[in-house]
Amino acid sequence: MAAIDSTRLLMELRSLALEAKRPPSLGEIGAGGASGAGQADFATLLKNSLNQVNEMQQNATDLGTAFEQGKPGVDITRVMVEAQKAQLAFRAMTEVRNRLVSAYQEVMNMTI
Repeated sequence: MAAIDSTRLLMELRSLALEAKRPPSLGEIGAGGASGAGQADFATLLKNSLNQVNEMQQNATDLGTAFEQGKPGVDITRVMVEAQKAQLAFRAMTEVRNRLVSAYQEVMNMTI
């Protein structure tokens, strides 16, 4: 499992937020807003992020269980750090979800 540190996660979220605030260029508007060949679409990014958060939570749970069972090589510090990483990632995904719902509601309330 690939673990993501909290600093990298925050940097990625900030870069995505900056990219979302950037107005589309004329080329993107003409192409229907489609992203370039090297870029993933939003749904794929969201799905991958959810999968990573899920893996982090499962890893933290597995480490906690291993510590409780007294397995060698698993210390409380590592368990707590992994649990905090998983909690931070979950909070970040919750915030993304809240912002998406808010943006959706704002668009739906626009008058045409």
